[in-house]
Amino acid sequence: MNLALALCVAVVFGAGIRLMLDPDLVRIAAGTILVSNAANLFIMSAGTGAQAAGQAQATTSDPLVQALVLTSLVITFGFTALLFSILHAIYRAWGTLDSHEIDRPE
Repeated sequence: MNLALALCVAVVFGAGIRLMLDPDLVRIAAGTILVSNAANLFIMSAGTGAQAAGQAQATTSDPLVQALVLTSLVITFGFTALLFSILHAIYRAWGTLDSHEIDRPE
């Protein structure tokens, strides 16, 4: 994995964790999606062919890793749809998406 790709994965993962620490439920959902995408990007980058000493660039990549990431993307899409439907139900029931307002006793 080259340095630019490693930094990209780190920035996306860090941004996702930062969003997950916010009390707004929409930002928590966005952070969850970003962390999932960072994990997919990391797995995909680990499946590229390794460069040997003196070789210009690797030409092969592992198809198993590509299949795993594709499956993960489909699962993430279903999870995201479920997550946003739950957020919509919370908003209809409570009138807010702030976790501090929802946690407060009536």
